[in-house]
Amino acid sequence: MLDWINYALVYVGVAVMVYNIYGFIRYARYVQGRKAWRTSSTILYIPIALVILFLLGYLAVGLFGQPDLVIACILFGGSIFVAFMHQYLSSITHRIVENERLESELMAAEKSNEAKAGFLASMNHEMHTPLNVIMGMNDLALKNPALPPEVAEQLEKSNLSAKHLLGLIDNALDLNRIEAGMLAIANEEFSLAGALDQVNAIAHASCAAKGLTYEPNAVQRKHCRVMGDETNLKRVLLSILDNAVKYTDAPGNVTFAAERVPAEDGTFLARFVVSDTGIGMDEEFIPRVFQAFSQEDASPTTQYGGSGMSLAVAKSLIELMGGTIEVKSKKGQGTTFTVTVPFACVAEHDAPAEQPEGNTAEALDGARILIVEDTPENAEIVADLLELEGAESEHAENGQVALDMVAASPERYYDAILMDLRMPVMDGLEATRRIRALERADAKAVPIIALTANALEEDKKNSLEAGMDAHLAKPTDSDLLYQTVGTFIARARDEHGARA
Repeated sequence: MLDWINYALVYVGVAVMVYNIYGFIRYARYVQGRKAWRTSSTILYIPIALVILFLLGYLAVGLFGQPDLVIACILFGGSIFVAFMHQYLSSITHRIVENERLESELMAAEKSNEAKAGFLASMNHEMHTPLNVIMGMNDLALKNPALPPEVAEQLEKSNLSAKHLLGLIDNALDLNRIEAGMLAIANEEFSLAGALDQVNAIAHASCAAKGLTYEPNAVQRKHCRVMGDETNLKRVLLSILDNAVKYTDAPGNVTFAAERVPAEDGTFLARFVVSDTGIGMDEEFIPRVFQAFSQEDASPTTQYGGSGMSLAVAKSLIELMGGTIEVKSKKGQGTTFTVTVPFACVAEHDAPAEQPEGNTAEALDGARILIVEDTPENAEIVADLLELEGAESEHAENGQVALDMVAASPERYYDAILMDLRMPVMDGLEATRRIRALERADAKAVPIIALTANALEEDKKNSLEAGMDAHLAKPTDSDLLYQTVGTFIARARDEHGARA
């Protein structure tokens, strides 16, 4: 009986060893099938040869020997040990392969995001450039005092459509950037009261154009400078206000209330409430109001239109700023949006929100400005707009030409430089760095302002880091252009004296 058990253990060990040989051969072929490991696969034939020798030894013991229980157990245990090592080695290999796959997918995703970021930046630039020409030409035409009223009305409508198209482009691009995790939130000091003044001015004009009553109500309107993202805050509030104006028919009301809720550690919550007396929405639709491309009435016959993107973008921006947004609405009774955003107060006093530095109209009159722009139409529009305010201008078609013109000019020759970013030969960032590095007294003093279709937040950051004083995105409102350029020229003259 004992001999039968001994032989059974030996022959089971033989069977397991045959399975081990088969397993190692499959494993060697698997490794050879991977190109990156192919050069190291020959070493795997060593354990195969050893296992074959073990098998021959097992057969010799089983056929010609008389194994006792100890020898049989040792042989059986050896087979099980080799099988365990084979399984363990396979497990480690598959884990390495899985890690390589995950790393490869991660690298592919990163490359895809880089490609997507480049595509979005390029599309942002290419779409803003023709819109800048359209809106710029409209602005120039509207400033013509001899323009017939009916033509002026047509141009105003054209401008409204162009601005609507610009909003759609920005929303579509931002939705893609948010989904790809590429939209960054700025953390810069700005005047909260000043930002609200600008929002109120735009909203008041929109309401007046539609025959609506606009009621702003700001609580605790002290001059408070905070850290945050002014551009995206104004964009969110204007997006919600535009939504209120769109869905409210005359004679209706739109109200905008702002208040501060103190919090701990010197921070506070800014609460903004936008209410309207418009068409409202069904309670069933409210949970979907912030979903991209979601519309309660998406039929072709709706009189309100819309893409369903603006509120989705607004919600994402608010959440990126650490805030929240809520909505309450009833069909036929209007809608109320409540936005809360946390801020840290940097300084606070009772002074007015923002005082312009110097007389910008005087600063522009007689100023000499270098326009660095590779698109002739854009350069012509800016030159014509500046000429209306009494400013002279010169044109450089790329950054290298601008650098050469500044280097060859007398000191303090230019009062300001308007710099495009994306240009052939030398881009605006490199041109700015080289101008700032020139060994002349005015190199660091002359205002350099980005005027570009590169309108992303990282573009603004790159402009400031390169040494520019401000960043204006195309299409740029002419009044904002005058205000910005005039302010920096006036400031430079206050600090360094008037140009000779």
